[in-house]
Amino acid sequence: MTRVTEALRAVGVGLGLAIVAIFGSFALVLGASRALALGGVSVRGDPELRIALSLLLVQGVTFGGISLLYLRLRGREYVRVRVPTVNDGKWMLGGVLAMLAAMFAVVSILGALGIHSAQNEVVRLGVDDPRVFLLLIPCAFLIIGPGEELLFRGVIQSRLRDAFSPAIAIGLASAIFASAHALSLVGAFQARVATIASLFVVSLVLGIAYERTENLAVNAFIHGCYDASLFLLAYLAIR
Repeated sequence: MTRVTEALRAVGVGLGLAIVAIFGSFALVLGASRALALGGVSVRGDPELRIALSLLLVQGVTFGGISLLYLRLRGREYVRVRVPTVNDGKWMLGGVLAMLAAMFAVVSILGALGIHSAQNEVVRLGVDDPRVFLLLIPCAFLIIGPGEELLFRGVIQSRLRDAFSPAIAIGLASAIFASAHALSLVGAFQARVATIASLFVVSLVLGIAYERTENLAVNAFIHGCYDASLFLLAYLAIR
């Protein structure tokens, strides 16, 4: 197999896993919602139940399940998890601060250019019911961070790393991660592109952290703490 063929295959696998995960999770959530509706439980009318169901089935069942299935079929031990060391702790703290700084810098630049970011569907639910943000804070650590990092860094970035240099693998994985959020965004096309670009920038921090520490626990914490910080800020702003 030539290097070009291997590179194309690695990108194809990364994109394929992301596409299957995204659309598979939508189908699973839709099916569960309809099943609950038949039992007299309205998911649409209960924001907290809607969020809890989505997180459990998307980041938990679908992302986690697809990642573990791929690893089993591939026979590769990509995912590395261990108790964080002192050096890992430095990456965890530095990673959170770097992601927050990167996000605020990107938002400031976009604001100066008069470009607005798109809203996430979760944020819209939180605006209507601020309690949603309080629910999301622990979920960021328990479900969102671990689930998304397992798929996008533990599996996809590691698969890309088989065929590319660390910098290219991190960049491609970050691009796939950011693009995967497109369907959950609400707003004009320019606003969606701006938000995806912002997610790409902050995702680079996660990619670098996994490359340097080879510890998914570090990434899960950084991602979870970053999301939890944004949810807390959103709750305080609304309240």
